[in-house]
Amino acid sequence: MLQIWALAGIGEVTADDDLAQLIGDALAAADVPVADGDILVVTSKIVSKAEGRFVVADDREDAITRETVRVVATRTAPSGHTTRIVENRLGIVSAAAGVDASNTPEGTVLLLPEDPDASARALAAALRDRFGVRLGVLISDTLGRAWRDGQTDHAIGAGGVHVFEDLRGEVDAQGRPLVVTLPCVADELCAAADLVKRKATGMPVAVVRGRGDLVGDLDLPGARSIVRTGERDMFRLGADEAYAEGYAAGRAAR
Repeated sequence: MLQIWALAGIGEVTADDDLAQLIGDALAAADVPVADGDILVVTSKIVSKAEGRFVVADDREDAITRETVRVVATRTAPSGHTTRIVENRLGIVSAAAGVDASNTPEGTVLLLPEDPDASARALAAALRDRFGVRLGVLISDTLGRAWRDGQTDHAIGAGGVHVFEDLRGEVDAQGRPLVVTLPCVADELCAAADLVKRKATGMPVAVVRGRGDLVGDLDLPGARSIVRTGERDMFRLGADEAYAEGYAAGRAAR
């Protein structure tokens, strides 16, 4: 049985806070003791805050530009607001390169963690040492999805957790072989955890229990392995951008 609950008692996180200690203290004070096989889903914002990922930026757009590796698509709404879908330095394709201006000091914005996988592994290692149990850590961030409105939480960091559940080679209920079935369980768990963390409850960590089979060694591939880049990226440009690029190439070849 899968159980997920939000962890209370962490409070506001500031730069240079010991995040492992804050989360550990909250786990120690919780009504339900942490157990072997638990997975913690930690909102990326508190990781960024603890790591001091604030930058001075009167204009959020400048910060987005600095974090952008590649522009995928740009759209300007009738209101005049421009949305940029870009690939950031972590390889993640998202709106605004993950730059966050909410709940940050005036005149600053918050960047994503420098290395979310390393941050997740460090948290998992510290909490394993403290509690003597084998647990995993996922770091989540909110992202949109191509072809679908709205957003869900996805894994951008993983420590001690299998991010995929590889079902290839098994058979379905009718005995037919599964050829391409590779659920991204890290993303599924982050989305499920967001249902209990929500966005304005002040509880940025959730505990997932019931999938201890996904918890493993700290050297497992992290969430960076989820990102599809390079030749495997089938949607490197938005439709308008691809048309414009092809049109320009055609004119140049005339």
